[in-house]
Amino acid sequence: MLPHRPGRPRLDRVTAPQAASTALMTDHYELTMLQAALHSGTAHRRSVFELFGRRLPEGRRYGVVAGVGRALEAISAFRFDPEVLAALEDVVDAPTLEFLAGWSFTGDVHGYAEGDTYVPGSPLLVVEAPFAQGVLLETVLLSIYNHDSAIASAASRMTMAAGERPCIEMGSRRTHEEAAVAAARAAYVAGFATSSNLAARHRYGVPTAGTSAHAFTLLHDSERQAFTAQVESLGRGTTLLVDTYDVAEAVALAVEVTGPDLGAVRLDSGDLGVLAHEVRAQLDSLGAHDTRILVTSDLDEYAIAALTAAPVDGYGVGTQLVTGSGHPTCALVYKLVAREDAAGEMEAVAKKSKDKVSWGGRKWVRRRFGPDGRVEAEVIGTGPAPAVGEKERDPLVPLVVGGEVVGAEPLEAARERHLRGRAELPVAAQSLSRGEPVVATVRAE
Repeated sequence: MLPHRPGRPRLDRVTAPQAASTALMTDHYELTMLQAALHSGTAHRRSVFELFGRRLPEGRRYGVVAGVGRALEAISAFRFDPEVLAALEDVVDAPTLEFLAGWSFTGDVHGYAEGDTYVPGSPLLVVEAPFAQGVLLETVLLSIYNHDSAIASAASRMTMAAGERPCIEMGSRRTHEEAAVAAARAAYVAGFATSSNLAARHRYGVPTAGTSAHAFTLLHDSERQAFTAQVESLGRGTTLLVDTYDVAEAVALAVEVTGPDLGAVRLDSGDLGVLAHEVRAQLDSLGAHDTRILVTSDLDEYAIAALTAAPVDGYGVGTQLVTGSGHPTCALVYKLVAREDAAGEMEAVAKKSKDKVSWGGRKWVRRRFGPDGRVEAEVIGTGPAPAVGEKERDPLVPLVVGGEVVGAEPLEAARERHLRGRAELPVAAQSLSRGEPVVATVRAE
């Protein structure tokens, strides 16, 4: 236990406030559907909903599941307290409000574990509950999964292109403030080393890093004063931004002020590949052989891959990461695939409209591995699930049982799972070129 200090509350006496309700993070028609279902007497029918993608974003070879932990938090906080009910008084009728006042989720949820990979058709989430419970979760679950999985999928391509060189997430100022926190979390799952976002550090334990911007240099009367102030305050291991004025002059000044123990220099403009070679040669000539070179400036996976041959030691990524590198959503959908009939038996149901056909029935999955230990197929079927074979794995794990969350885990577990899962994919997954999914989806009849 930390020693108590005057003016600081004892950590063992601080009670975390109850999370704000997530029940209004939904669409109007979810509530009107509920009202009509209560009226028809079908609201309590056992139902199975599945969250999946019919296809990957154009050009992507695989996707990454992210947001699972946040989704479990959202389910736990999904409740209709007096404030929420008051907000719905002119949305639904009195009997529906009375029903919502006693609403709680009592169903089961299975899904792909956070950090795992997926392909088209993969049932990332299977929600089994009365219709009145499962339907209300649709919007918030899709919101979380579509955003976080898009960010993690982009981040995975970036960290794969970077290899052993670390990537830093720094996109907070390029997106909505809450999306920035979720993006930092998703990027960490997919291999980013640190984030600039302190809320992500506070909420989820994502490591953070940062030193200074151009404004700090411009604040001082000279670049020498700025560098001296930063080093005296933050130490010789700090990172100095060297492209406010002249890069070569700044590098020479940085080593003069700090000595050869300077931690790193950062380049944020210009031809980063050419500059990195020039700066590396200059640092070495000044004896600063261990000083690292970090680069930023609208990087994406393609820019990172292009810098592979440059003497770069780390990448800072912002806009392209938090926008999914051109694909800010995964186009995941949430569909009713089975429901209880009038006789009390479960039956498959499916949407048949043009271009949006769904496959009815609760799904089981077997991820099949080849002799080389890499994934060769995602086998998906309905009906009784077969035993898991010797060279197979069931990606679906229990997340909620009887309304109780059982799948919560440390973020590090999701991060480690992603590295393992990505390494299991066929070698073609490492290509940044457009192509079909690297793992075939096989429908078991």
